[in-house]
Amino acid sequence: MSDRRNISEIDVQIMWNRLLSVVEEQGQTLVRTAFSTSAREAGDISAGVFDLQGRMLAQAVTGTPGHINTMAASVGHFLEVFPVADMREGDVYITNDPWKGTGHLYDLVVVSPTFMDGHIVALFACTSHLVDMGGVGQTPEGRQIWHEGLFIPLLRLARAGVMNEDLLSMIRANVREPVQVIGDVYALIACNDIGSRRLVSMMREFGMSDLDMLAEEIITRSRRAMTEAIGKLPKGTWTNSMRVDGYEAPVDLVASVTIGEDTIHVDYTGTSGMSTYAINCPLCYTEAYTTFGVNCVVAPTIPNNAGTLAAVKVTAPPGTIVSATYPAAVYARSSIGHMMPDVVYGALEQAIPGRVPAEGTSNLWSLKMVAGHGLTGVGDKAGTQFMVMSFHSGGAGARPNQDGLSATPFPSGVRNVPVEATEAITPLVIWRKELRQDSGGAGKYRGGLGQIMEVSSREDAAFGLFAGFERVKFPARGRNGGGAGQRGGVSLTSGVELKPKGLQVVPPGERLLIEMPGGGGMGPASERDPQAVRRDVRLGYLSAEAAKRDYGVG
Repeated sequence: MSDRRNISEIDVQIMWNRLLSVVEEQGQTLVRTAFSTSAREAGDISAGVFDLQGRMLAQAVTGTPGHINTMAASVGHFLEVFPVADMREGDVYITNDPWKGTGHLYDLVVVSPTFMDGHIVALFACTSHLVDMGGVGQTPEGRQIWHEGLFIPLLRLARAGVMNEDLLSMIRANVREPVQVIGDVYALIACNDIGSRRLVSMMREFGMSDLDMLAEEIITRSRRAMTEAIGKLPKGTWTNSMRVDGYEAPVDLVASVTIGEDTIHVDYTGTSGMSTYAINCPLCYTEAYTTFGVNCVVAPTIPNNAGTLAAVKVTAPPGTIVSATYPAAVYARSSIGHMMPDVVYGALEQAIPGRVPAEGTSNLWSLKMVAGHGLTGVGDKAGTQFMVMSFHSGGAGARPNQDGLSATPFPSGVRNVPVEATEAITPLVIWRKELRQDSGGAGKYRGGLGQIMEVSSREDAAFGLFAGFERVKFPARGRNGGGAGQRGGVSLTSGVELKPKGLQVVPPGERLLIEMPGGGGMGPASERDPQAVRRDVRLGYLSAEAAKRDYGVG
């Protein structure tokens, strides 16, 4: 503040709400200007404002925990390479370093300084998932980070407003969809630029020359609120384990949750070691989803910022699958990272019963589909070359007092991509997309339903699926007597079963069939209201056979 006065309660509330509107407009700018469907349709982005110490003050509502919470840590890495004192107006910085960004090469993090009257006052950062970054593509089949695409260390994307054309040329030459990718790079820049403009306008309106006092108020209040919330919980350590499919072998995830006076510590000692495939998860991504999962239960109403994030400490032995070390392949890190809330909830259920959901699908069932020479054929027989990512989801676990949400991407938060968007930019046809009957686990509260999709090529050409699906061997478990959700599966409509991981090719004339898993149930099925069972049958969520078998309701 220009006069260094204390900030009144009214000032804090007005400026806080204004700051939220600034970062939300920042995020919406990215969504509106992005080229890729993952950002434009699914909102697979993040946006936020930071003080000059690299502390996140506010985030856009639009975005995913994996992007937001990794971005919160990423800005600190940028400041180590590009000190605030060396920044100039018009500078823009970029990276996709998995260990200093968001966990894999397919996300770009862009950071821009904000200047007012010649002085730097803040930093804006944003992230977006890209349709391609070269390499072997969006598949867990890479064995080292070098297989997975173009690695961009922390670099200047623009210096004093002049773009780094050499870097842009390098990106164009390494990706299959250069128009979409470079378009998204400029969308990221525009996103931060709008945030900077709106922040400067806000600061002038309130007579502010810096954000120092407001930043301290935001972070201190949030940390204090977290301390109060944690203080109401029982103290001690609780442990839970969960087995998921893995790639070459099942993966055991083990979490010990220690609730202290003002901090919750989650440690993953005992978790399986790294895979030789790209399902390894850098610690930054593990931290992002662990913290999100904990805060959803412990403090869901407290704003997410540096003060909130500091209340949850996450550790894991280096070399485990949740703390992968360079140069491990990490593209499909979400296969493991999205499971973090489920494994933590198993421990929290022991500490604070009745406050956490049953296990859900968690891992996204995104359709990453491709065609082109060498991938799905040779020459003309390969069909039109394309690469597209279409987000879709299975069912979430039943909640303590409600059924689980169907076709819901908890914990990632991305939106399902409309089939029309995929059909408009590729030669693909989605013949069917509907809820999968009987897929939710039985219980007093039913697990959420998965989906069924059928896909083919209108060119009658082969196309590929970069599969990376979980819950095919080990379904989402129910809680407190609830039943497990149905397993997922990948096949052709002709009956040929496909593998749930790696590049799977759909031959000409065939249709791809995706059956997404359901969430686990909550409580014994015998306690479910018969009227709720009959309603599910009427709506097609439950077959008459399953109603009789699982609930004893005719």
